[in-house]
Amino acid sequence: MEYGICNLAVIPLRAEANDRSEQVSQLLFGETFEILEWTERWVKVVTQVDNYSGWIGRLQFVMLGHMAYNDLKNTHPHLTYRAVTQAWKKADNSVIYLPAGSSLAFLEGVTCNIGTDKFEIVGEIGEREDIATTAKSFLNAPYLWGGRTHFGIDCSGFTQVVFKLNNIYIQRDASQQVQEGKLVETIENARLGDLAFFNNPEGRVTHVGIILNNRQIIHASGKVKIDTIDNDGIYSEDQKRHTHKLHSIKRFM
Repeated sequence: MEYGICNLAVIPLRAEANDRSEQVSQLLFGETFEILEWTERWVKVVTQVDNYSGWIGRLQFVMLGHMAYNDLKNTHPHLTYRAVTQAWKKADNSVIYLPAGSSLAFLEGVTCNIGTDKFEIVGEIGEREDIATTAKSFLNAPYLWGGRTHFGIDCSGFTQVVFKLNNIYIQRDASQQVQEGKLVETIENARLGDLAFFNNPEGRVTHVGIILNNRQIIHASGKVKIDTIDNDGIYSEDQKRHTHKLHSIKRFM
């Protein structure tokens, strides 16, 4: 088995080996993966953090040894907590702008040693905050299918990254996340940090958000925003109607 690590700020994970293919997720700086298949320009991978598969560009990562991969797998590295953290690439004096949730792999002092590259972290990386504060830092981030950053994020990418920044690791998609956690019986019993899931007319879970209290939810729909939640689902103040039908509520902490 071969392994790799993302050495760019963020790279698209695509459904097929094609630049025009759908972005299904993103890899953030320092995240690792197993390599499943090579082509001339593309590599099929499965991510270590959430076992998610897709294709990335062959020039968008560096190789990683088996022992180094296992080391990162068994000990979660330090993360960046600010929306943007600067990393100075010493080889050419260039700057990479790291999104929140980037993994500072092989950190020694202020320097990440990834492959043959050394990245010096400029300024503070921030610190872990509570779920509500972390979630609200994403307010007004635009919706982006497959996105996982402040500059574009989808509903399950939002819940996954907010949880990651609070040291809770969950799966990538809403349909996967709903299989985890402990069931909360009613909306009246919901509390801060619970995840609420919503289904389409066919009954399939297609949306997720973070409960702020048993009346409010923060979620990515058009943009990251706060809406009202009740037993029927999400009520949009903007649209003056219920937009998402409540399926279930799960507790992860």
